Amino acid sequence: MSMADAAHVLGISVAQVYALVRRGELPAIKIGGRGQWRVEIQGLEGYIDKAFAATEVFIKQHPYAGDEPADPEGADADPEAANQSTGKAAEGAGVGVDVD
Repeated sequence: MSMADAAHVLGISVAQVYALVRRGELPAIKIGGRGQWRVEIQGLEGYIDKAFAATEVFIKQHPYAGDEPADPEGADADPEAANQSTGKAAEGAGVGVDVD
């Protein structure tokens, strides 16, 4: 397939595909005197497989902190408990506000 086709499959620019080829990350061959580059489908699939594996490792090493409550007791999940601990009420709710 052409580098433009590979760029379309990956959702990146042709220049980025060329950079992957030049760095040796994506196998390709240069054909003819005009310098037409071709990427084999198997080579592109191999690159994609490696990218998925690298992403999986990255995710395991850098877990998303937003999935875990900041408070081990889970108070952040309970707005009422959060209001009591911070002294702040939910906007417009009037909870925890002295009206004296």
